[in-house]
Amino acid sequence: MTAPSTLEVMMDPGASGRIAAVCTVAQLFPVAASGLMSGIDKRPTDSPARLLTHGVLGDVQGDREHHGGVFKAVYAYSREVREAFATETGKELPDGAFGENLVTTGQDTDEAVIGERWRVGTAEIEATCPRNPCGTFAAWIGDRRWGRTFTAQGRAGAYFRVLAEGEVSAGDAIEVLERPAHGVTIGDAFRGLSAAQARELLDWAEGSATVLYETLVQSAETVLARAGDPVRLPQRLRSTGRGLGLGMGL
Repeated sequence: MTAPSTLEVMMDPGASGRIAAVCTVAQLFPVAASGLMSGIDKRPTDSPARLLTHGVLGDVQGDREHHGGVFKAVYAYSREVREAFATETGKELPDGAFGENLVTTGQDTDEAVIGERWRVGTAEIEATCPRNPCGTFAAWIGDRRWGRTFTAQGRAGAYFRVLAEGEVSAGDAIEVLERPAHGVTIGDAFRGLSAAQARELLDWAEGSATVLYETLVQSAETVLARAGDPVRLPQRLRSTGRGLGLGMGL
């Protein structure tokens, strides 16, 4: 396993999490390396956000091969973690600086268990996978080594899929509806799964008939293969989240 996160963030375990800010695209950001226009420039808004199955209404993904889709419909990041990140790196990182749709407070998104379900506003969402830093993120931050810096901190923020469409506003409470017993968190997946965690995650997916994000499945299968315990999750339980219908097929 990789080393634990270098970011130490204290949160009151008895406090209730809430949505600190809802962020929407302020203007399109041109990515010189790809020639695409990105919606990573997000800033807080006073208006509610409409969470839809395929993403947040009005959101933009320039690179649809690697971004967006059912499993990456909503991106959430903890304000406390991002502020610790800013202190650690000496960068100014306000709400929305990571391109997040939802900013949480009192709720560490990296500690969300894969498959954990939240009610926010009138929507219901489910934690699916971590965010992996890309070239667009580095270009936006203005640091070509940003991907390494972000990864080294071990705090990815969480992508969610939308189970019930609805609206969410700043100040809305985060109600945790369900937390799977396998215990594998978004942060665990980002920093690197152990063989035991990989087995727990895939066994849970098969036992509960839960479809997992394809890249997450591949990572778990690779860990198990290296440990001499090869496992193959059935095709019906793995997906990129993009494609026909609800995108629940490769």
